[in-house]
Amino acid sequence: MRILTLCYEYPPLGGGGGRMAKAIAEQLTKRGHDVRVQTAGMRHLPKEEKLGGVQIFRAPSFRRREDRCSVAEMGLYCLTSFRPALRHCRQWRPDVIHAHFAMPTGLLAWAITRRTRIPYVVTAHLGDVPGGTPEQTDRLFRWVGPVAARVWRDAAAATAVSSFVQELAERAYSRRVVRILNGVDLSQGKTPSLEVPKKRRLIFVGRFNPQKCPLFLIDVLGCLAQLDWRLTMVGDGLLFNAARRQARFYGLEDRITFAGWLTNDEVQSALSDADLLLMPSNFEGLPLAAIEALQHGLAIVTSDIPGIRDVVQDEVNGLRLPLGNKEAWIERLRGLLTDEVRLAQMKAASWKNAAAFDLERITRDYEKVLQAAVQPSDPPTTRSQTGQALKGDGRA
Repeated sequence: MRILTLCYEYPPLGGGGGRMAKAIAEQLTKRGHDVRVQTAGMRHLPKEEKLGGVQIFRAPSFRRREDRCSVAEMGLYCLTSFRPALRHCRQWRPDVIHAHFAMPTGLLAWAITRRTRIPYVVTAHLGDVPGGTPEQTDRLFRWVGPVAARVWRDAAAATAVSSFVQELAERAYSRRVVRILNGVDLSQGKTPSLEVPKKRRLIFVGRFNPQKCPLFLIDVLGCLAQLDWRLTMVGDGLLFNAARRQARFYGLEDRITFAGWLTNDEVQSALSDADLLLMPSNFEGLPLAAIEALQHGLAIVTSDIPGIRDVVQDEVNGLRLPLGNKEAWIERLRGLLTDEVRLAQMKAASWKNAAAFDLERITRDYEKVLQAAVQPSDPPTTRSQTGQALKGDGRA
């Protein structure tokens, strides 16, 4: 197949959703498909390049930062990418369009399909469905609701990256949505060390913003300063300087490393040198960092939010703790950090569960959906079963 991937943020732009779009595009090329990507550009990025077998085209978007994108900048991506995407369709003639993020990218795909009749598939990540990030997008969806409904109605197929996102999308748009979980490439992976050193090695990976709650995490660890641990915080954002000040307030400057943004290889190296991933987020779709933590055999301590339940089973491969409950976090995290045997068992359970998120299997699921969109007389008959290793605890 010829597949035109539309994604308003594609690495080095964006976060886990963009990284997942890149992984799927590259895996599809390995399976013999021809993939082009139309994404947003910035001044320091080439307008066209080939990476991982994928031809990447970038249109001006006036985006100011790699790590985040405003609603206005999303709209500009759709406007500036419309003509290039239409040109791909008329000259290159893809068989199908794959739009990552139902909003705003699905709107671009819908507009292109209206003019070319090339079918499109939307993949929802979290904030692009009503109820995913209510504090950020509820007002927006009140304005764009009728348009979003058309995008979902006219899509040849729809997928979602977690059980939670799937349920939100099916509830909002009354249509079938195929769940295909995010995944990681296990083909080059090595068996991680599951030993637990005396000094517990903790890691946080993500944007320093209110959603990810880095200040809350430092507050919790400030109350556990008597224990033997060190923390690496990977990422940057609005709260980066505030987090550094918080660390100084608790006297933790020598125990917390603020690594900033790292390359993917550097992130994998940091994860391989950790025992425990900490994710105190307010909401998540299906965080890629958590799946990568499985790959490296890390226990995961996270807020008990719907988007994480496909990855973390409480008291099996980690802890799911009450959202924003500082006392509960302190008490249960203290118990885990002081119990070497329990921590080692959780690490082993994470490593065992990593197989359920194998990127090769997940790419085959996407391939089936995209092929069915090209041949609508033969639609996919079963919901993806990726991720069933956590049976009984995978749905919100």
